[in-house]
Amino acid sequence: MAEKLRDLSQPIDVPVLDATVAAFYGTGSKEERNAADQILRDLQNNQDMWLQVVHILQNSQNLNTKFFALQVLESVIKYRWNALPTEQRDGMKNYISDVIVQLSSNEVSFRQERLYVNKLNIILVQVLKHEWPARWTSFIPDLVAAAKSSETICENCMAILKLLSEEIFDFSRGEMTQQKIKELKSSLNSEFRLIHELCLYVLSATQSSELIRATLATLHAFLSWIPVGFIFESPLLETLLKFFPMAAYRNLTLQCLTEVAALQFGDFYNMQYVKMYTIFMMQLQAILPPGSIPNAYANGSNDEQAFIQNLALFFTAFFKSHIRILETSPENRAALLLGLEYLTGISFVDDTEVFKVCLDYWNVFVLELFEAHNQIEPATAAMIPGVVDGTGTAVQHRRQLYSGPLSKLRTLMICRMAKPEEVLIVEDENGNIVRETLKDNDVLVQYKIMRETLIYLSHLDHEDTEQQMLKKLTKQLNGEDWSWNNLNTLCWAIGSISGSMVEEQENRFLVMVIRDLLNLCEITKGKDNKAVIASNIMYVVGQYPRFLRAHWKFLKTVVNKLFEFMHEMHPGVQDMACDTFLKIVQKCKRKFVTQQVGENEPFVSELLTNLATTILDLEPHQIHTFYESVGHMIQAESDNTKRDEYLKRLMSLPNQKWAEIIGQAGQSIDILKNQDVIRSVLNILQTNTSVATALGPHFFPQISLIFLDMLTVYRMYSELVSSTIAEGGPYASKSSFVKLLRSIKRETLKLIETFVDKAEDLPHLGKQFVPPMMDPVLGDYARNVPDARESEVLSLFATIINKYKAEMLDDVPRIFEAVFQCTLEMITKNFEDYPEHRLKFFSLLRAIGTHCFKALIQLSSQQLKLVIDSINWAFRHTERNIAETGLSLLLEILKNFQASAFQNQFYKTYFLNIEQEIFAVLTDSFHKPGFKLHVLVLQHLFCVVDGLTEPLWDASSAPYQSNAMYVREYTINLLGASFPNIAAAEVTKFVDGLLSSRHDLTTFKNHIRDFLVQSKEFSVQDNKDLYAEEAAVQREKERQRMMSIPGLIAPSELQDEMVDS
Repeated sequence: MAEKLRDLSQPIDVPVLDATVAAFYGTGSKEERNAADQILRDLQNNQDMWLQVVHILQNSQNLNTKFFALQVLESVIKYRWNALPTEQRDGMKNYISDVIVQLSSNEVSFRQERLYVNKLNIILVQVLKHEWPARWTSFIPDLVAAAKSSETICENCMAILKLLSEEIFDFSRGEMTQQKIKELKSSLNSEFRLIHELCLYVLSATQSSELIRATLATLHAFLSWIPVGFIFESPLLETLLKFFPMAAYRNLTLQCLTEVAALQFGDFYNMQYVKMYTIFMMQLQAILPPGSIPNAYANGSNDEQAFIQNLALFFTAFFKSHIRILETSPENRAALLLGLEYLTGISFVDDTEVFKVCLDYWNVFVLELFEAHNQIEPATAAMIPGVVDGTGTAVQHRRQLYSGPLSKLRTLMICRMAKPEEVLIVEDENGNIVRETLKDNDVLVQYKIMRETLIYLSHLDHEDTEQQMLKKLTKQLNGEDWSWNNLNTLCWAIGSISGSMVEEQENRFLVMVIRDLLNLCEITKGKDNKAVIASNIMYVVGQYPRFLRAHWKFLKTVVNKLFEFMHEMHPGVQDMACDTFLKIVQKCKRKFVTQQVGENEPFVSELLTNLATTILDLEPHQIHTFYESVGHMIQAESDNTKRDEYLKRLMSLPNQKWAEIIGQAGQSIDILKNQDVIRSVLNILQTNTSVATALGPHFFPQISLIFLDMLTVYRMYSELVSSTIAEGGPYASKSSFVKLLRSIKRETLKLIETFVDKAEDLPHLGKQFVPPMMDPVLGDYARNVPDARESEVLSLFATIINKYKAEMLDDVPRIFEAVFQCTLEMITKNFEDYPEHRLKFFSLLRAIGTHCFKALIQLSSQQLKLVIDSINWAFRHTERNIAETGLSLLLEILKNFQASAFQNQFYKTYFLNIEQEIFAVLTDSFHKPGFKLHVLVLQHLFCVVDGLTEPLWDASSAPYQSNAMYVREYTINLLGASFPNIAAAEVTKFVDGLLSSRHDLTTFKNHIRDFLVQSKEFSVQDNKDLYAEEAAVQREKERQRMMSIPGLIAPSELQDEMVDS
């Protein structure tokens, strides 16, 4: 049976094909389905199958079979149409048109066969993309003539026109050439009059609701691009406004009006816009009164909800383009304010998507008002006459005009404020207060926009902002409006405007806010309620470091309150208390080490006395954050003796435990194998790391105390890991016991690395720690099995070399010997295993290449080849960090060799190899992010050619005039072989362009960019990585703008050095 189907020399047996398709979609056995699938695939891949399509469509009764036949036809039209003989093309074209007309001329068959007709329409549009306008000039007139013969044909013609518009204007990128798209657009434009007349005729003459809907949908697709005259110099707008009050067409009409509202072209049609808006507003009030929108949405049907959503789109589109013309006369202003009232009402609707549409507009609207106001402010202060009178009054008038809507907007922003990132306590779907587990990026983006909008609103009227916030807070206190959500959004809003007020006003405002919140915490009962209030107090105080620095009493109260929260056994509260404590200490550290008025001793001393009780209920990770915070305080103490004494008191608890463990290990080494002891050791090391992070070089007395014992423990645990893996085989390395032991090794390395990294002012301090580490750390790395090697060893030595630079020259051979060969064996089997080792290995190589280049020159030629090969291996990674590290390292080494005595020798060996490797990644779209560095390496290679005194080519071959000529020919051959689809002349032109522009980076880069797009490797994809540098410049501009507006960058995020003098 299958063979009978596969033989396409005679007409295909349609019943057998029907049965095969039915078997494929049927419920038979898996074998039957697979067999049917195989037959259908074979047919689809057969070049002549499409000739059977007409026969199948005429004889099959099964819709799936017809769809199968149309699928075959569609692929021929897409990929082989222009290669077919003319008569076959015309035959197919006429057949499809006839079937469509036949099916759509009769109401019954049109409704029954709707899916089939839709598919045929799609096929017809695919044909049109090839045939029209050149080979089928009469298509639009034919279509319009057919449409006038019957309502159902007309309805289907509308569907075809809509598809055509979408294909050309919306989905054409990457499908057709720019030239073809242009040609189709101008054809549609020139013949649009016929379509326009047809639409108007239909809307005025027909009673069929299906047809009216189809016509409105087609208009919607066309309105964004048709010549403007068709909209404003014809009855089109009046007709649309006539349909708007009718419930059945309301949504479609509104979508059409939104398209018109979004158009922008000077002032020519201003009066028509005003007229359209005025009529629209009158009709709208009859449909939906402005006061009840959130309720109407909550209780509405799907259509009614869609209507409110479409209204938001209409108003935002209209106001973005035409709000200025509505500000001109009193009656227009009244209609404008009513529109804004509608949009504010819609913004209160409980639906995220609707809210986003409104929020985007409010952000633009408020920013525009703020910028105008901001330009005037300095002028008013200086009383520049012209500015203040003319523009100044205009700006004042606008602010007065919008003061009502702006006040409502403040209410909206305060009661809908999104959750900031710092808040860790949320309400789950069961109404319980829990610790947040996942960050919701949508909410964070929304918070950013809302915060920005509220800051502009606050600048426009500080008084109103402050009054609204304090009024809402009072209602929380007296219980009138108390709810978790109301308190949250209010406090998030209060925290988000930090920095926008002048200091005096901020102080007055915050004294009230913090006092009220602390009172609320006292008077409210219930564990969950307390947790919510606690999280809000912590968020608000964390946002206002300037206030805390200026008010010691408040700062002390707040910190003691945080200590109280550290005993709250509520998930999230303790975490947030520790995070907020760290945030506040970083901004106010000097306040804690200075003796304040009315205190007996500095706060830090009092804190250290009660340390054990304060951290009693905290988890290990919270204790580490706490210790880091106290480390920051101690770091602010400038008196060395006091600082060392504070450090000793801070570390006394962990040091006591450490001494105890080391003492017991002296009696019996087995104690160190006990899991609880291992966990204690880990905890002690992590605590040390946290303090080292904060204290930097001043951590020296503490690390000296434990350093040698720590290395002994490291060596012991390392041997234990190796022996366990040796006995237990590869699976032992995954066991929890081995993981725990390895975490001790990692933490030891991390502690040393942190100290070395932070001890920048005192290099001699850290340098003395290097010799004792050589064997326990480096030797251990080399001796271990791959699965037991810690990648942190590589990053530790990278840090040491970056810190002590050339002083490490003598140690490089030893480091090289211990880690190089054995790490390369681990990472060159593929691109996936040991990801941690990869990045850190190349970072170590980069440190050596940058600071100890002489050590590279002393390597043997085999070893240097290994280095260069490993760099090539690095930038072949698609993992961005590794590739970028490899490329940066390559650039460093190339520059260093260029300046050395070994320049000729090096480039003769590696020039061509590096060029080939770089072109390989440059032209591979997976490596787009490395574009900037690829270009720099190529530019270096093309420029270095002139400085070489020995030939790059092989002496035995024919000589060249110069190295540049040789590289030119080599590159042309290399690219010619890689891109057979590009003409040889184009490749030569590209290479000559590279050589001529090599001294001008911008031209050189653009030249390469154009070649990549032309090579088709990069044509239809997203090429933003090729423009990453330009985007970075844009981002920097935006950052500068934000810095200039008080509050836009939160004070708690500013890296301020005046911190707390």
